Amino acid sequence: MTTGFWLFAFILSTLYGAGFHLWRGGGARQLLLYLLAGWVGFAAGHIAADLINFTWLSACALHVVPASVGSVLALFISRWLAERNSQTQN
Repeated sequence: MTTGFWLFAFILSTLYGAGFHLWRGGGARQLLLYLLAGWVGFAAGHIAADLINFTWLSACALHVVPASVGSVLALFISRWLAERNSQTQN
């Protein structure tokens, strides 16, 4: 995998996390949570698509659609878990 592959994947997943933070709001802690969730979900979606040979709308070696879906799912799950955790602490 090339440097361009890693850079494109990093930029897309970071944009997903930052965009989610802009949409949902929160402080620096939430920004870090969303960035990490975006990166992990993006990687998980890409790896899952690679394992099942899903190649629809791929950009070279990057499986953009499944990676994006994985990132979005990870963002919503992380938001849900963070809210659930804060409610149990109160």
